[in-house]
Amino acid sequence: MKIVVAGGNGMVGRHVVAVAEERGHRVVTLSRATGVDLVSGVGLAQQLEAADVVIDVTSTATQSAAKSRAFFGGVTRTLLDAEGAAGVPHHVALSIVGSDRAPFGYYAGKAVQEELVSTGRIPWTILRATQFHEFAQQMVERFRFGPVTMVPTMTSQPVAAREVAERLLELAAGEPQGRPADLAGPEELRMSAMVKAYTAAEGVRGPVVEIPLPGGFGKAMRDGTTLAGPDAQRGVQTFAQWIDGRRQAR
Repeated sequence: MKIVVAGGNGMVGRHVVAVAEERGHRVVTLSRATGVDLVSGVGLAQQLEAADVVIDVTSTATQSAAKSRAFFGGVTRTLLDAEGAAGVPHHVALSIVGSDRAPFGYYAGKAVQEELVSTGRIPWTILRATQFHEFAQQMVERFRFGPVTMVPTMTSQPVAAREVAERLLELAAGEPQGRPADLAGPEELRMSAMVKAYTAAEGVRGPVVEIPLPGGFGKAMRDGTTLAGPDAQRGVQTFAQWIDGRRQAR
């Protein structure tokens, strides 16, 4: 198969590309490095020629609802229009568990993406996954102020990015499924506990302070809205195993 990956240089995208190549697929990564602008569509048509499927794992580093909607809305429209012109038969998108029930902040853009994909003319599959193990690392990188790391009050079901990639490839190789079962990690953990375990393993000193975020998004983080339901598929790798893997890789 010719698999085109939008966002192939990102956290999940790198795994998608690696797994696809391991399985013998021809992989094309859409990025500025390959002459493609996913916002304007420049260079996109040529890369989509004879594509069997497009996997969209693009992301943006914002918690602004307006910026997230603008990014995911623009990129999704550009991709779908180009896929329609090229005759691409299957569009696979990665979304987030809870994006439909808590369309706030970053999740607002994912809700727009889902709406555009599910109402478009390209046969589609949308996989919702919970946050990745790397989310704890992102908390430290983005919300550490001096010696203090601030984390939202929330419970998470961290899943391995590699396992998300493997599931996306399984879906991409089959017929469009619409909304298959969500994918979540094997356990529920407090985000503060995850960040404390990460900082201890990385030798990062200082307190981890848990703060309840205001508004609808903060409430969704606290009340379980962003957790997967009982029908979700479960990943295998635990957060502790991910931490151990980082230690062994040093």
